[in-house]
Amino acid sequence: MRNLFSSRREVLADGAVLLRGFAEADAAALVNSIATIAAASPFRNLITPGGHRMSVAMTNCGTAGWVSDRTGYRYDAFDPMTGQMWPEMPDEFLSLARRAAAEAGFENFRPDVCLINRYEAGARLTLHQDHDERDLSEPIVSVSLGLPATFLFGGLRRADKPARILVENGDVAVWGGPARLTYHGVDRLPAGVHPLTGPFRLNLTFRRST
Repeated sequence: MRNLFSSRREVLADGAVLLRGFAEADAAALVNSIATIAAASPFRNLITPGGHRMSVAMTNCGTAGWVSDRTGYRYDAFDPMTGQMWPEMPDEFLSLARRAAAEAGFENFRPDVCLINRYEAGARLTLHQDHDERDLSEPIVSVSLGLPATFLFGGLRRADKPARILVENGDVAVWGGPARLTYHGVDRLPAGVHPLTGPFRLNLTFRRST
């Protein structure tokens, strides 16, 4: 249970904040929208350029989607699984991302892509930078839904030891400016069941790709 007397805003670094419970009231609607998106563009476990299968399942919405295969990482306007354009970004996604960015000090953020990750027990995301976008002046907005997880937030070098931060349903992390290329990831997800998402954790990551 959350401590209602603790700060709802936590500074992670210069240019990075965690907004505790910011999306909690919207969580059920967001999960419903994810189900609609996944019906059109199903979750899949991508293959990295090195040939490894990612433990996190993914889909996308917006004007493009982030994809990976043996040829590399990239944004693509078409879902390679269906051959169709990715589903449009729901209005409630865009509204949430813009409000969270503004709360964190990044006004006028208008993301064009949303990566949707689904974690099951044992899934993790290794430390990485988000640098496939053309304009790195725009922030990243990351929304946690469902099961709690340990968010890893490091420094500008892979070797920097990351902070280990518990994120729960409705928490939103925003980072940009001097923190835009911070290495970050998610530790292995413990088994559990959440009333909203069952045995999964869902994550929305909003970016401006162009």
